[in-house]
Amino acid sequence: MAPDLLLRAALIGAGATLVMDLWALLLKRLFGIASLDYALVGRWLGHLPQGRLSHPAIVRSAPVTGERAIGWLAHYAIGIVFALVLLAIWGPAWADRPTLLPALIVGIATVAAPFLILQPGMGAGLAASRTPRPGLARLRSLMAHASFGVGLYLAGWGVALARGA
Repeated sequence: MAPDLLLRAALIGAGATLVMDLWALLLKRLFGIASLDYALVGRWLGHLPQGRLSHPAIVRSAPVTGERAIGWLAHYAIGIVFALVLLAIWGPAWADRPTLLPALIVGIATVAAPFLILQPGMGAGLAASRTPRPGLARLRSLMAHASFGVGLYLAGWGVALARGA
């Protein structure tokens, strides 16, 4: 992939992740709905080098030095990887003239990552099946990832406009 396209993917992915975070902030401020604590993501990631893929409950696992920074860096890095996936599937032309449908498809498809990897690894079960209200947890995850999809579209347009495309 060309360096220019990698830079655009980084900007689009980071921008989309920021939109997702702003959505979470809006939900917290308006409705008191708490978002995922990325320190816990960092804790989960911090235990991976020791071969610990899953935890009965990540909140009860030993803290990891720098877990909050690890979690937030991973959150944005993953957003960038997902933007690369979007560009790999729809091609570099998408970055010149972003359209909503591919961005939403990728955004919504990314919900597979927490359902199949993160939630089971952190003790919440497959697709939040071990949480007190799995249906609500799934809906919130889906909404968060849909906001990421909208963010891919908006950030894509922002980058395209900045480039004069």
